[in-house]
Amino acid sequence: MEKKKVLILGNKGNLGTQLMGVFEKDKNFKLVGWDREELDFLEFDKLEKEIKKEKPEIIINATGYNNVDGCEEDEGELKLAYKLNRDLPKKLAEISSEIEAKFVHYTSDYVFGEDKNKKIYQEADQPNPIQKYGETKYAGEREIAKIKLENKSFQFFIIRTSKLFGPKGENEFSKPGFFDIMLKLAETKKEISVVNEEWSCFTYTPDLAEATKTLIKENYNSGIYHLTNEGTASWYEAVLEFFKIKKIKIKVNPVKGDKFPRTAKRPLYSALKNNRFPKLRSYEKALKEYLKK
Repeated sequence: MEKKKVLILGNKGNLGTQLMGVFEKDKNFKLVGWDREELDFLEFDKLEKEIKKEKPEIIINATGYNNVDGCEEDEGELKLAYKLNRDLPKKLAEISSEIEAKFVHYTSDYVFGEDKNKKIYQEADQPNPIQKYGETKYAGEREIAKIKLENKSFQFFIIRTSKLFGPKGENEFSKPGFFDIMLKLAETKKEISVVNEEWSCFTYTPDLAEATKTLIKENYNSGIYHLTNEGTASWYEAVLEFFKIKKIKIKVNPVKGDKFPRTAKRPLYSALKNNRFPKLRSYEKALKEYLKK
């Protein structure tokens, strides 16, 4: 059987590194990975030329702008966010549609957030972002949907996920995850304060990468998928679980979000309900595996 070529953009980031590992192990795929060091993804003419030269059958966009507060604070940052979260996925979807490649794009639970009484969002629920970052992510989703309307045979997966954690990526821009930051704080402090609001779902990047491969390999239908590890938790609840697994004794104070002034508003509830794909394991089990490694 002929191998299918997969192109991963952002292959050295936190998620991209895991995607590379997952697809490299599968003999059904051959792999090409690009990161910002090799190619400026916002030079669209050059990007299109290079993609068409490679002729991939699957294009996975693991890039994106994720400085939530930066979008609110600086007009230049907001413009960059729209370029990376709306214009780039639009261009990649257009190219994918033209060359008949499947397109995978990751977006965020922050496309939701206005309805404070609804704790779990379904795939078909209407997005309602409450900050500029969420607006840029939702704008990208809409652009991909428009291309599907123009070309019914275009195959795509919009994957909404949240609160990623896992091994650090290979490039210098990869940020440490929430649990890594908490571990660092515990080394020097006797007590810490953690927000006991903003309930959502934590997602282990190796599990997300495996689920992405399954979507492609098993020919799931195009559309929106909510892929997170099972279980809803606040930052405070998750860090208690983390310290329990690590057997770290430290006082953790639950506080409201306004204890840490942040420019962008965060949704109180943005948990994602997975209705279209087999459930991923609980975030607690995934966290135990991460800490063993």
